[in-house]
Amino acid sequence: MAISIKNEQEIALMRESCRLLSQVHKEMELFVRPGISTKEIDIMCDSLIRKMGCIPNFKNYHGYPASVCVSVNDEVVHGIPTKHRVLQEGDIVSLDMGLIYRGYHSDAARTLPVGKITPEAQQLIEVTKQSFFEGIKMAKAGNHLHDISNAIAAYVKPYGYGIVRDLVGHGIGTSLHEDPQIPNFQQIKRGPKLRAGMTLAIEPMINMGRADVEWLDDGWTVVTADGSLSAHYENTVLITDGEPEILTL
Repeated sequence: MAISIKNEQEIALMRESCRLLSQVHKEMELFVRPGISTKEIDIMCDSLIRKMGCIPNFKNYHGYPASVCVSVNDEVVHGIPTKHRVLQEGDIVSLDMGLIYRGYHSDAARTLPVGKITPEAQQLIEVTKQSFFEGIKMAKAGNHLHDISNAIAAYVKPYGYGIVRDLVGHGIGTSLHEDPQIPNFQQIKRGPKLRAGMTLAIEPMINMGRADVEWLDDGWTVVTADGSLSAHYENTVLITDGEPEILTL
């Protein structure tokens, strides 16, 4: 496993790529509401990214047809936007997207409420988000990669939620997916040592029910096997000698 260490110039480019992506997410949080289709969300994301002079990195990635993954309710990740899927009051929707700025990738995901949602759905979103922040408390040079995984798992466990095992976080840089893979569930081995200059996309995916997932016939959309709700929270993070820097916030 070769984990790339970014130099100062590369970090500056990653920082800008991620800053621009965080702006897109902010705009989308205002845009999402009952009555809009997942296709409208995709058109809006694509337009915002291109207006910034950037390229949506998900578009045509291994054949993925859209610029953003829009996953509703029991869809965990990689939901394909369509004009037929219209958001309803009470839904939760995960937006996972990234962009390329001068050759450098960013990647971040948020799960948003659509109108008024149940307290149970709200808690799932909040626990998923907080599990990310618990994980990155361990994201320091000198610690090991799986310290992050174990911190996420330890935080989620008391809630009885299922932590998705079939999908994991990843390194990121001049490619969308680089080494290492970053599990969100308990690990026995410590994993590679973290070094300053590593850039990681850390992304807990948490199900209200069981951890098991299934792939739909479109070859992309991943859903919970038991039909329970799923939430997703992701940021691109820079490892430093001190506290980690969250580049997509």
